[in-house]
Amino acid sequence: MSKARLVITAVIVEKRKVAEVAKTYGVSRSWLYELLARYRDEGEAAFEPRSRQPKTVPRAVPATTVELILKIRRALTAAGLDAGPDTIGWHLAQHHQVVVSRATISRHLTRAGLVTPEPKKKPKSSYIRFAAAMPNETWQSDFTHHRLTNEDGSTGADVEILTWLDDCTRFAIRVTAHPRITGPTVVAEFRQAIKTHGIPASTLTDNGMVFTTRFSGGRGGRNGFESELRRLHIIQKNGKANHPTTQGKVERYQQTMKKWLRGQPEQPATIDQLQTLLDTFVDEYNHRRPHRSLPHLATPAALFTTMPKALPGASRDADTLERVRHDRIDESGCVTLRVNGKMHHIGLGRTLARTHVLILAQDLEVRVINAITGELIRELTINPDRDYQPTGAPKGPTRK
Repeated sequence: MSKARLVITAVIVEKRKVAEVAKTYGVSRSWLYELLARYRDEGEAAFEPRSRQPKTVPRAVPATTVELILKIRRALTAAGLDAGPDTIGWHLAQHHQVVVSRATISRHLTRAGLVTPEPKKKPKSSYIRFAAAMPNETWQSDFTHHRLTNEDGSTGADVEILTWLDDCTRFAIRVTAHPRITGPTVVAEFRQAIKTHGIPASTLTDNGMVFTTRFSGGRGGRNGFESELRRLHIIQKNGKANHPTTQGKVERYQQTMKKWLRGQPEQPATIDQLQTLLDTFVDEYNHRRPHRSLPHLATPAALFTTMPKALPGASRDADTLERVRHDRIDESGCVTLRVNGKMHHIGLGRTLARTHVLILAQDLEVRVINAITGELIRELTINPDRDYQPTGAPKGPTRK
């Protein structure tokens, strides 16, 4: 017999006093009075186990926010875009001014049956991670296949898509569709890419013959792409055979791109139609899609268009010190930067406190940029003779 039944029997049947029963069985009188009231209202049901879950959870995520999470998930999935917790959290914060943790979003997606369990992947710690420090320091390139779809819905011709991707910011430099990728195609597209985005310091590709002939036994000398790199003083880097993870950034980009293409309601029947879709995706990928590998889930364009660009070897100015720092504005509205061994405080305004920023410094010339939106917050020349670099805003009233 449970203790609850014993104490109820002692009080109801044996007519013993509550204080005496509570002392005998080592229970509190308040609990005993509560049990008696429950027994009178519910009878035998009073002895059934009860959930200890609170009736209300004041800090629980509102139902409207949960519905918004599921709505964003469905919209991103339908568009063929990444729809994980990090991406959903970014959209909530940027477009709806709602902050929800990654774990909470994941929990609600699982409860809604929108998460498919998968075997555990290889741990990230097992990979050697690398990334260029500046835009145009390294461009990765690769090409992939894509099947067109005939107007009657049958499988069409096989075409190839060539991609140029910035290693530092994951910015899609140039993405084009062709019947076949040849050596002259690579050279022509590379020249178009440098016309619009500058000359990179190096390139990273696999060992395909369109990129290099160094591993073909020495026959034929350099190909057109290698000659173009040598003419522009660009360093050429190639991954090892059977190691696609070396070009992992462009490989992952192609996976995201092909997933988006498959999710489109109208599949392209011609190369021109495919190119139109590719241009749409590149614009979405560069300017409106948060990237998990970038600081604070920034968009590739937010970093590529604001950070200083690396230059080929023959164009570098060895006397200029260039630095890129990730920081957050403190509660007083300042960030710090060390110049000539001395710390300087740069005023930005208290209204921007806790904002994540990029600090781009070229000697004494400094630009402070919002790390998420790419917006220029302040541009100044450091005065080495003073610690605090004022904003120039008029001073408030003097305190009495």
